[in-house]
Amino acid sequence: MNASPLTLTKKIHSCVRVERDGQALVIDPGGFSEDDAAVGADAILVTHEHPDHFDEARLRAGLEADPAAEIWTLRSVAEQLSAAFPGRVHTVGHGDTFSVAGFDVQVHGELHAVIHPDIPRITNIGFLVDGSLFHPGDALTVPGHPVDTLMLPVMAPWNKISEVIDYVREVKPRRAIDIHDALLTDLARPVYDNQIGALGGADHGRLAPGDATRL
Repeated sequence: MNASPLTLTKKIHSCVRVERDGQALVIDPGGFSEDDAAVGADAILVTHEHPDHFDEARLRAGLEADPAAEIWTLRSVAEQLSAAFPGRVHTVGHGDTFSVAGFDVQVHGELHAVIHPDIPRITNIGFLVDGSLFHPGDALTVPGHPVDTLMLPVMAPWNKISEVIDYVREVKPRRAIDIHDALLTDLARPVYDNQIGALGGADHGRLAPGDATRL
């Protein structure tokens, strides 16, 4: 495994960019994210089909900016893209592993969190990058592998703060950084920061869109 540090850049909502040695992964450039969120990515990972995680226009911008860029995602998304980008869309599922752009990736999880019992559950996968950073998409998946940095879906129609806190406790990362936060108002952020930080048992923080940190 490459020993060089990772640089994490937060994008809007659940989108993040992970870089090392001039190569970049972008995860979940959805409809809330910046228009150019996927531009400059060597590889794009998509956790599921909901529009705040999967936006074809943003993916197209990334793939057109770099003809060598490719996508790794689950079947429900791949089926919508494969015809437009032949040979550049790869279908993966729980238990799969792959290497791309110098990163080793493991796939964990199968289903989206329950929004309401009357709403059918869709598929969802999470990505563990270099055995270090875990992005679960829209689920509280525990990867069964030590996690250094957990991308934490902090506020969604399908969760409440007690579940978020218990998720951090179960995964036991060294630190948790907020994602899925576009609907969280500035008024609420200190409440979430204080409660997760005090009760989660891990270093907890958040980054403004465009901010970066070394992992």
